[in-house]
Amino acid sequence: MEMKGWLQSYQSYMADERKVSISTVKSYISDLSDFVSYLEANQVNEAMELKAHHLTNYLNNMRTEGRTTATITRRIVSIRSFCKYLTIKRALDYNPAIQLESPKAVKKPPKSLTPVNLDKLLELPDTSSDMGLRDRAMLELLYASGLRVSELTALDKGHVRLDMGFLLCWGSGKRERMVPVGSHGTSWVSRYLEQARPCLVNPDKPEDALFLNHLGTRMTRQGFWKIMKKYANQLGFTITPHMLRHTFATHLLDNGADIRAVQEMLGHSDPSTTQMYQSASKLKIKEVYESNHPRAQMRETEHQEQS
Repeated sequence: MEMKGWLQSYQSYMADERKVSISTVKSYISDLSDFVSYLEANQVNEAMELKAHHLTNYLNNMRTEGRTTATITRRIVSIRSFCKYLTIKRALDYNPAIQLESPKAVKKPPKSLTPVNLDKLLELPDTSSDMGLRDRAMLELLYASGLRVSELTALDKGHVRLDMGFLLCWGSGKRERMVPVGSHGTSWVSRYLEQARPCLVNPDKPEDALFLNHLGTRMTRQGFWKIMKKYANQLGFTITPHMLRHTFATHLLDNGADIRAVQEMLGHSDPSTTQMYQSASKLKIKEVYESNHPRAQMRETEHQEQS
């Protein structure tokens, strides 16, 4: 049977015997149709002609075309499943896909705000109003502490010790941690507690929550997202609440902070998660070097002269 015939057989097997969802079957067949077309273009028409080097060449061709790691990984999964089916049906003597390894996903450094854009964001709330002062305090505290939004909205008044410059929060896995808060952050939270929060409290249903919404109840994650979206629209570029956490970590590392201390403050159980921020910091160091070191500039000049 030709490869196209086996592809139709595999489609029926996935839908009728394996009871795989229609959308998943369509995804597999779409990937495999491209693979089979490649094989036919390279004179591989029968299943028995399929060898491991055909798979390797196909994947190398995808890389040459600039396909993403995610796309290549998905194709590998589809090809593995198809080749296993061909082996079960004895269309193949052995499974040529058994040695295929999925490419390692490249972790991109998290997006953070530049100091200039951070200042623009922090200065947007109208601090002459109760809501604006609350918003400024929340934004300042997020940047000052690196909290997750869920941790911010879970804070009660008693969790913040402004006189000592730290707060207590509970992160993933209900792990408690103590996080320092700088003088700038404590100053804005103090102003909010003194001037704005008393006006937001609902006297009929007093709340222990540190940050309150217009109803006098605890600020929610969804409510904070709406606030961030409003300010992002005013700035004209995308900002997510988590970007303030990323910015906190990146700016600390840019200024020489110890990565283990940053890991502790962020509440990361896995050091590799914090190392993503260090990668971004190293990239910046490299840019600074290449822009300012005389020898780096000389190499660029020499290269231009030679060409």
